[in-house]
Amino acid sequence: MNKKITSREGIVEIGAKPNVERKATATGLLHLSEASCLAIQSGKVKKGDVLEASTIAAIQAVKETPRIVPHCHPIPLEGCTVDWSWEEHALRCTVQVSAHYKTGIEMEALTGVAAGLLCALDMVKSLEKDEAGQYPTTSITDIVVLEKFKAQDV
Repeated sequence: MNKKITSREGIVEIGAKPNVERKATATGLLHLSEASCLAIQSGKVKKGDVLEASTIAAIQAVKETPRIVPHCHPIPLEGCTVDWSWEEHALRCTVQVSAHYKTGIEMEALTGVAAGLLCALDMVKSLEKDEAGQYPTTSITDIVVLEKFKAQDV
């Protein structure tokens, strides 16, 4: 039986759009045990400096977003900052990216946050496991776009 397969859209056409200044900021939380928080803050995590490694992971993810999210355009990024802060027993990652391009860059900021938090979790997962090898109180939450900026077309 021959069944016709309908064509699906590929990458959205943006060729006619002008390059404009764009910025996007995203954030998220990694909820950890007190032991993990103390180990990160005192530099006693066996795998190394959690915030340094996780910052690198976030930056790499921002750059690789089109390889991870198929419909994203490769964007010539001009800037990326990764900030970390503590909220009780939660580690907050905030990523801001900037570019002059034809399409938004919020996916890059979100991907950076997710990768940064995943890297941090990977580095302390041995401290987070319970007796059964599970992670009952560990979670990554609240990954959101805080702000999306687009300069007005000229």
